[in-house]
Amino acid sequence: MALLKTTKLSIVFGGLRAVSNFEMEIAPGELIGLIGPNGAGKTTAFNLLTGVYEPTEGGIEFDGKSLVGLKPYQITQRGIARTFQNIRLFADLTVLDNVKIAYHFHVKYGLMEAMFRVGRYHREEAEIEEKAIRFLEIFQLADKKDEIAKNLPYGEQRRLEIARALAAEPKLLLLDEPAAGMNPQETQQLMEMIRWIRKEFNLTILLIEHDMSLVMGVCERIYVLDYGSIIAQGTPQEIKNNPRVIEAYLGEEV
Repeated sequence: MALLKTTKLSIVFGGLRAVSNFEMEIAPGELIGLIGPNGAGKTTAFNLLTGVYEPTEGGIEFDGKSLVGLKPYQITQRGIARTFQNIRLFADLTVLDNVKIAYHFHVKYGLMEAMFRVGRYHREEAEIEEKAIRFLEIFQLADKKDEIAKNLPYGEQRRLEIARALAAEPKLLLLDEPAAGMNPQETQQLMEMIRWIRKEFNLTILLIEHDMSLVMGVCERIYVLDYGSIIAQGTPQEIKNNPRVIEAYLGEEV
């Protein structure tokens, strides 16, 4: 059974169909790419999957249940986490606090326990801090745990954003242009990190990316979006040789 399935997913903004009949199936454990020219609707599709936008038409099923109408935090609780094209950290909080925040989806202590710091509060907060530090060690950020997030170099901010997403303990991780702004060496390291994350955390991953070396290097299947519609899907080799894909990217008939 598909972990994620969309059916005729569409959204209209003021008469413009930004995404139209978007259909995708992702099985548990797959690593899938979503590519397309600028303005093709890729990030809009991510926003539909994560509840930022509500679809005008169509359905989204995750783990056999509909996501349509749920708020972003409810979708995160269901098991979908994401990063953003433009890094969205809690810029004025510490590196450690950025990761700890993600764990609070799973706390069991109540509001009164939090307000008066009694009951399960101290025990659970200590567990959260221990887990958060472990994540920072994995992403080689433990020595920066007390630094303010906005003061980190760009590449480390990217790693922190991925660490925070994983701290939410998702089943599906959505990566929106994770290599944006990276040099070739950083992109190669990111590619290795994505492979490692998938194996280590037993994750399903869907990524948007313009860097074709990364997409072709890590993805098992690729969907191609153009003007809001899927125009092709297949293995990296099939996509690389697809005339419609070449036309969409080069703007000429093949």
